[in-house]
Amino acid sequence: MKEFYADLHIHIGRTRSGRAVKITGAKTLTFRNVLQVASERKGLDLIGIIDCHSPEIIEEIEAGILDGEITEKTEGGLQYKNTTIIPGSEIEIYDHNCNGPIHVLAYFPTLKAMKEFSSWMSGHVKNITLSSQRIYCDGRTLQKTVKSLGGLFIPAHVFTPFKSLYGKGVRSSLTEVFDPELIDAIELGLSSDTEMVKDIEELDSYVFVTNSDAHSLGKIAREYQKVLLEEPSFNELAKALKETGNRKVTVNYGLNPLLGKYHQTVCSGCLHQVLRDSEQCPECGNKSIIKGVSARIEELSVSGMDRRDGKERPPYIHQVPLDFIPGLGPKSMEKLLVAFGTEMNILHEVTLEQLMEIVPEKLAVYIDSARKGTLSFEVGGGGKYGKVKKELS
Repeated sequence: MKEFYADLHIHIGRTRSGRAVKITGAKTLTFRNVLQVASERKGLDLIGIIDCHSPEIIEEIEAGILDGEITEKTEGGLQYKNTTIIPGSEIEIYDHNCNGPIHVLAYFPTLKAMKEFSSWMSGHVKNITLSSQRIYCDGRTLQKTVKSLGGLFIPAHVFTPFKSLYGKGVRSSLTEVFDPELIDAIELGLSSDTEMVKDIEELDSYVFVTNSDAHSLGKIAREYQKVLLEEPSFNELAKALKETGNRKVTVNYGLNPLLGKYHQTVCSGCLHQVLRDSEQCPECGNKSIIKGVSARIEELSVSGMDRRDGKERPPYIHQVPLDFIPGLGPKSMEKLLVAFGTEMNILHEVTLEQLMEIVPEKLAVYIDSARKGTLSFEVGGGGKYGKVKKELS
């Protein structure tokens, strides 16, 4: 058994022909570039690419297999150099039980299963080539379809105000839309962490995953997890999400929720912070208020003597991504990568003293503080990320 680094939510911005997949994704976020950056720069062992339903992406995977760059693994997944790819899809559900759209993630063990899902999905969406498309069926039907193909089903970024399970999707319970027995894990999202959501009882039976939801190459692995497996593969990942055979998520690495885009309740117009139950912005008078993740989690939580013992969770490390660090520009980053190989090595293996041999002491201390979670922040909200304060605490 060994620990592996996994980011299971990475988008594709464009196909190799230049056709859009994730419209809001960077043009450089191609399938080939994702593989190269995730494997060679980031140092990830396991990645979920969640736009593999797009026919042109399927063609690119098939071409990679034909060229010998990609191989199909017997235990599920696709091998590229030192990285295993789990083919997946992000889908938007809006059935009659929803208050608003819900994004979910579906993963499949083989390219064959992914192609079958894409074929089925093409009859239920308007444009199969694009990412995160609204599917015209109910949540339970989608779950059953994913499971019939041997797939994994995970609600995505479940607390963000828009297009998520608890944001506007359901009033109080996931059972309003989904069969709880057919959910394999819960993706927390950038504005929440394990401690914040510990009192939501219906989540006690699920493993939490922390993923980047990368819309650009630089954002890959801004959140990720360490998983204990025999090898990085689909079947081993499935066991870890069910915590069977000693497989498990051992550490979640994520942004401090204060850095997330939707942590606090703000005015949609001027982004001024407002009180949780405010109906109008005290700054500009706007009546359109975006409820923050922290406020929504409070509504869903059970506290005090009513709370039963929750699930024992792995550590959640508040780690600041390297591209958030003030003063760490492309030249300094390149020096670090030449010296230490990958971002995972920089974040987890290299000592402070080794960092100071490559970059100025102040920058080295910033990096060390970022990976220890000791930096100070300006809080994010309303779609605007928080910031790392330039003064070290």
